[in-house]
Amino acid sequence: MKEHLQELLASALERVLADAGAQQAPAIQLDPTKDRKFGDFQTNLALQLAKPLGRPPRAVAEALVRALPPSPRVARVEIAGPGFINFFLADAAFQSVVADILDLGERYGRDDSGGKGRILIEFVSANPTGPMHVGHGRGAAYGDSLANLLAATGWTVWREYYINDAGRQVDVLTVSVWLRYLECCGEPVTMPRRGYPGDYLKASAQRLFDAHGRAFHVPAARVREGLPEESVAPDDASEAQLAAAKASQEAHLDALIARARALLGVHYATVQRLALDDQLAAIKSTLDAFNVRFDQWTSEKALVDGGFVARALARLKEKGLTYEKDGALWMRTQAFGDEKDRVLIKADGTATYYCNDLAYHIDKLDRGWPLLLDVWGADHHGYIARVRAAIEALTGRKDALNVQLIQFVTLSSGRMGKRSGNFVTLQDLIDEAGTDATRFFYLTRSHDQHLEFDIDLARSQSTDNPVYYVQYAHARICSVFQQLADKGGHWDAQAAKLTLHRLTNTHEKALLTLLGRYPETLQRAAASYAPHTLVFFLKDLAEALHGYYNVHRFLVEDDPELQSARLALIRATAQVIRNGLRILGVSAPEKM
Repeated sequence: MKEHLQELLASALERVLADAGAQQAPAIQLDPTKDRKFGDFQTNLALQLAKPLGRPPRAVAEALVRALPPSPRVARVEIAGPGFINFFLADAAFQSVVADILDLGERYGRDDSGGKGRILIEFVSANPTGPMHVGHGRGAAYGDSLANLLAATGWTVWREYYINDAGRQVDVLTVSVWLRYLECCGEPVTMPRRGYPGDYLKASAQRLFDAHGRAFHVPAARVREGLPEESVAPDDASEAQLAAAKASQEAHLDALIARARALLGVHYATVQRLALDDQLAAIKSTLDAFNVRFDQWTSEKALVDGGFVARALARLKEKGLTYEKDGALWMRTQAFGDEKDRVLIKADGTATYYCNDLAYHIDKLDRGWPLLLDVWGADHHGYIARVRAAIEALTGRKDALNVQLIQFVTLSSGRMGKRSGNFVTLQDLIDEAGTDATRFFYLTRSHDQHLEFDIDLARSQSTDNPVYYVQYAHARICSVFQQLADKGGHWDAQAAKLTLHRLTNTHEKALLTLLGRYPETLQRAAASYAPHTLVFFLKDLAEALHGYYNVHRFLVEDDPELQSARLALIRATAQVIRNGLRILGVSAPEKM
C-alpha cells in the first residue's frame, strides 16, 4: 500500500514540477500516522517543495492533491496544518492484503532476489577454549537472526565463524587439558591460576587417557621443577600489587607451556588437537541446538599455515604502511584514523592477534565479498578503528567494514566467567528455557542495550512470557481450524477472497493494518540491523489477534460469508506470525 501511495505522489509531483517549470524532485517521504484520526499515511512533501517553488506549503499541498491520480484504494485525502498531506485508505486497501498473504504464503514480505548486493556476516567466533556462555548466546541469536533478515530483504548473505585456534589461549588450553590428563594418571596436580580450571576439561583429559593410555605421562614433580612461583595479591591489594601478582601468574603459565612443549615434544600437537577438537565439537553442538548455522568455519591456524598472513604483510610493506621500531613490526594505522599505530609482529617474532585478524579480513575481501559485517562483543569497541584503518589503507574504502557491538547480558540467576570455573553456559540456558524462548528473549531488546535475562519468565507458560504470547496466538488460530475440521466444516481460500469486504470492525482493521506493515517492518529492521524491531511487531500482532479472538467468533455458522472472511484473516495472521518467527529462528507450534 505504501508503494502504491508513493507511485501516486510521484505522478502528482511530476505534474506539479512541470507546471512550475522546476526539475529537481525531492525524495518522497511517506510514513504511517501515529494517530488514526490523521489518516493512515502522511507526507511532508509539500513542505519540502515550498522553498524551491517559492510558494506557501499549503498551496503546494493543494496542487499536489489536485494532481493525484484517482485510486480505489484511497477513500480521501486531507491537508493538515501548514501543509501535511494525510491519506485515508479505503477498506478495500486493507482487505486486499489478506489475499496477497494467502497467495504468497511464506514469500509474503520477502525479497529473495539478492539484488541489494553481497554481504559476509561473521558472528559468534568464540574462542574454542571452553563452552559458550550466555554472552556468546546473545551474539549468536542476533547474528543468525540478522543474517536471516538480510537474506529476506534482498541481500545475498554468507555466514562465517572465525576459529581463533592459533593464539596463546590455545597453548593455555593444551596445558590445562594435559594437567587434567596427569590427574587421570594419578598425579597430584595444581592448576595454574591463569589456566582454564573448569571441570569441562576433565572429559577431554579422560578421552586423551582412554586413547593413549600413559603415553604422555610425566611425574608432576618434574613438570613443576624450577618453574617460577605464582604470587597471590592480598584482599586489600593496591593496583601495583594486583599487576605484580598477575605478571607472576602469567610468567608461571608461560614457563609451564614451555615445559609442556619440551616434555611432550611431537606429542604436544596431539594433545592440542584433541583439546581443540573437543571444544569446537561442543560449540558446534550447542549452536546446532540453538538453530544457528554457518556457511563456513575459517581457522586462524589454517590462514597462518596457508601463507595468508605472510602475503598480507607483504602487501602492507609494498604500500609503505609498515615500519620497524624496538625490534617489532608496526603498521601506520594512526594515519587512517586510529588513535595510535599498532604492532603486527612482536619483538619475539610472534604475530599479534591483530595481525592475523587483519589477514582474515583481507582474505574475506579477496574472496569477493564487498561488504563485511562483524558482530563483536561491546568490549571490542576499541578494536574497530584499527581494523577499519587497515582495510582503508589496503583498499581505499572506508565503507567495507560494518561492526555491530553486542552489549552485555546478565542473568536473573547465575554467573559468567570462563576462567573462574563457575559460569552458566549457553547450553545450560537452552536446557533451562528451551531454544525458542532463549532466542526470542535475547532479541527483545536492541543489541546495543544491556539485557537482563529472566530465566524464570522465559520458561514460564504465561502471557507475561513474550515468546509464549506470540506462539500462543499462532496456536489459537490453528485450534480454530481444528474446530472447523472437527465439525466437518470446510474453508476455501480462493472463495474466501470474495468475502473480504466483510472485514470492517475495529479489531479487523487493526489486524489488517499490521499485516500490511509487515513487509515495511522487515525492510526497516534490516536497514537498521535491528531484529528486535521484528520482535516488537510480532508482539503487537499477537496482541491484536488475542484481542480479536476474545471479542469475536470465527466459526459463524449462521453467516457463512462472514465466517469465510474471518477465517481468511486469521489464516493470513498465522502465516505472518510463522514468517516472522522463522526469521528469528523460533518455531510456530500448532498446539500449546
